[in-house]
Amino acid sequence: MSETSDLRTTIGDLLDRQARAFGPNEALVHVEQGTRYTYAEFRDECDRVARGLMTMGIEKGHHVGIWATNYSEWAVAQFATAKIGAVLVTVNPAYRTFELEYVLRQSDAHALILIGSFKTSDYVAMINEVVPELKESPPGQLHSDRLPDLRHVIYIPSYTAEKEPERPPGMWLWSDVRAKADETSPQELARRQAECEPDDVINIQYTSGTTGQPKGAMLTHYNLVANADYTAEGMSLTDQDRLCIPVPFYHCFGCVLGTLACVTRGATIVIPSEYFEPLKTLEAIQRERCTALHGVPTMFIAELGHSDFESFDLSSLRTGIMAGSPCPIEVMRQVIDQIGAREIIVAYGQTEASPVITLTHTSDSIEKRVSTVGPALTSVEVKLMDLETGNEVPQGRQGELWTRSPMVMKGYYNMPEATNAAVDADGWLHTGDLATVDEDGYYKITGRLKDMVIRGGENVYPREIEEFLYTHPKVSDVQVIGVPDVRLGEELMAWVILRQGESATDEEIRDFCRGKIAHYKIPRYVKFVSEFPMTVTGKIQKFRMRDAAVEELGLRDAAKIETA
Repeated sequence: MSETSDLRTTIGDLLDRQARAFGPNEALVHVEQGTRYTYAEFRDECDRVARGLMTMGIEKGHHVGIWATNYSEWAVAQFATAKIGAVLVTVNPAYRTFELEYVLRQSDAHALILIGSFKTSDYVAMINEVVPELKESPPGQLHSDRLPDLRHVIYIPSYTAEKEPERPPGMWLWSDVRAKADETSPQELARRQAECEPDDVINIQYTSGTTGQPKGAMLTHYNLVANADYTAEGMSLTDQDRLCIPVPFYHCFGCVLGTLACVTRGATIVIPSEYFEPLKTLEAIQRERCTALHGVPTMFIAELGHSDFESFDLSSLRTGIMAGSPCPIEVMRQVIDQIGAREIIVAYGQTEASPVITLTHTSDSIEKRVSTVGPALTSVEVKLMDLETGNEVPQGRQGELWTRSPMVMKGYYNMPEATNAAVDADGWLHTGDLATVDEDGYYKITGRLKDMVIRGGENVYPREIEEFLYTHPKVSDVQVIGVPDVRLGEELMAWVILRQGESATDEEIRDFCRGKIAHYKIPRYVKFVSEFPMTVTGKIQKFRMRDAAVEELGLRDAAKIETA
């Protein structure tokens, strides 16, 4: 693909085209679930589910939520809804009742697809709590006071269940949807699919909501196909590649840079398990001879640190993407040297940009790939702005990264004020990220506006300190935050994950810093932890770390002064 004319297509037409071109090739393998589809079979399965949804009354423009981990049915639903012009609303699997109700109500969801449970999350119990009318409603005839648009709830049985699933009251089974396909002809599906346009909104992705309520970014067929294709091009993917995707489908990393990127090239989607487990990911790479691997830094760290890591044959790996949060230089070197993904690249982006904005290339030097997030993606404009003067900053100077492209979202669903705050009248998306650019046009993310710490009048960017602490031989992972301080306004705190078998003291960490970085950049507080609070997509939730620190360190009084 990659010709602009080829990218102005719908997701349904793209799948049909690739099924004709790569019919016998494997399209999707779910290792744990035991599912295998060729491209022809995957297209047929998506068509079957699409026709079933049409029979149920799902119309073009209807919003269909999906609340599930990485099942093969998730990927089928992604393409099936696109074929009939329904808008897939991706719901974070970590959400509980309050968040679920908010998203379903805010998105005006007409249907919800869900699994039964995941770890401590009982999805059936939660949807019944949010919609008490469900148990008494025949499937497809739900009328909820809280969620007046919701009509259908579709249940995907667990693939680990030993017996046939019981139908939860008020819900369709996934098998019901497939069976209903017989009541809608292929010709009717083809007519519906032909009504879809590349600029139709096809996906609503809710941002993490670390501040305020989550916002639903409206993304079109063209937004997603173009971004997936350019990203696949950056990895040099072909129909011979097999991409291991342990990142969650509900986020753009999984369903755009993962499943959709594979389809743009006829490559194979390999799903290790329903959620990330380092051992299952390593097993999938070896068993399926994966050539590419996606992950956030914490995933790669977990894989590298697994006690059986050395026993796996990962020699098939060539490329993949590290993204989702800042990529530590030391971790990147280990991924190249030890995991062997010699052509792995770094992507930087935001959901609102579909998501990739900048991308390194497989041909870039290791130095470029470990120290930058690459140049702007094809068709993407980027500029760095001085927020005080309103002018673009010169090369080498830090500014807020703004981006404009055909892949920027149409806006936040039913949030015009939030949309106007994020995207200005000239179409520039204000990312809130701080960056510099070098003479080659390669960008380096230096921090986030809200992450900046002001300590005694000095502006301190945690990213810089984190990169330094990654060079400590005992440190596996680290996050630096600002905590309130009566005298200085803010002080620095480092949350440190040590390498397996290592021990250290907070003074040892500070001694490592002395003489190597400015005194005001040395963390006053050091906390040793086994993990960081984070979203399902691997984004570190620094606001939760800060809240915990205020309590643990007895800084409530300082926090009151800060907000006075």
